[in-house]
Amino acid sequence: MPSSIHVVIVNWNTGEHLDACLRSIECASTDDVRISKVTVVDNASSDGSADRVSSTVFTVEILRNAVNAGFAAACNQGARVSDADYLLFLNPDTRLRPETLSEVVRFMDAEGSSKVGICGALLLRPDGTGAISCSRFPTLRTFVCAMTGLTAVLPRFFPSHHLSPSETTSSRPVDQVIGAFFFVRSQLFILLEGFDERFFVYFEDVDFSLRARQLGFTTYFLREARVVHVENVSSTQVPAERLLYSLRSRLLYAHRHWPRRRAVFLAMLTLLVELPARLIAAVLRRDLVQARATVNGYRGLVGWMLGGMAPVTPRSPRVHES
Repeated sequence: MPSSIHVVIVNWNTGEHLDACLRSIECASTDDVRISKVTVVDNASSDGSADRVSSTVFTVEILRNAVNAGFAAACNQGARVSDADYLLFLNPDTRLRPETLSEVVRFMDAEGSSKVGICGALLLRPDGTGAISCSRFPTLRTFVCAMTGLTAVLPRFFPSHHLSPSETTSSRPVDQVIGAFFFVRSQLFILLEGFDERFFVYFEDVDFSLRARQLGFTTYFLREARVVHVENVSSTQVPAERLLYSLRSRLLYAHRHWPRRRAVFLAMLTLLVELPARLIAAVLRRDLVQARATVNGYRGLVGWMLGGMAPVTPRSPRVHES
């Protein structure tokens, strides 16, 4: 019997992209793959995107949250009832190629891949150019180099947290693959008890990948599997919140996985170095929108830090299926 996949898609105001993503799943080759379930978790969208979902190939389960529960929590919610061999966490702004699922399952089912717990694909922009597909586990050095501009000026000596397209020219093990296409063995997901819901959005995939590594599982970048990724369809609608969640999740990750002194130092640099750098850059570009988003994002971050940096626990969403 072909290996089975449960696809989980978290949606928040992605317009027509969600339905296009589902149509691409329909067109994916399934000769050696069985899609057992497709679950869309709608995080209180207001654009009606979940209402336009349709499929003639498989039944789409839609879980509608009355409040935005966050990305990590919604992923766990969608994967909660599953008997598939694999879980695929897929962004609604992605499009699968016809061979994508077959390529990944063929690799993961191979005898030599038994300790590969997570697999990612080559992400491409709609124009066909390479997007960010993989990352290194972040360190204090990579964050400092990014916030001071050293990564942009001297990338050869101060490499980015993300691997550039030139560094992903062949399939190989990596620290982390981007969560837009996050293919996971169901057994590993159960072992790790899913994503850490303290991460409202951002860094939940980094944290998951590191915890998988600590259990002896590898993350693998499979270049032969290709996925078109539009990128940032939801987050660009709320720039201040996007910045707040990114910085907050970054600090949560550091406090969870780094020595305390290093994590505290990162928090200090975030306020004393990165904030002025972001504001100066926005002023030089005469970008009032970005300047305002930076001020509002950091205001929220400071409030969270003064509150003891307690992780925000999503409210239990009221859910109904359709």
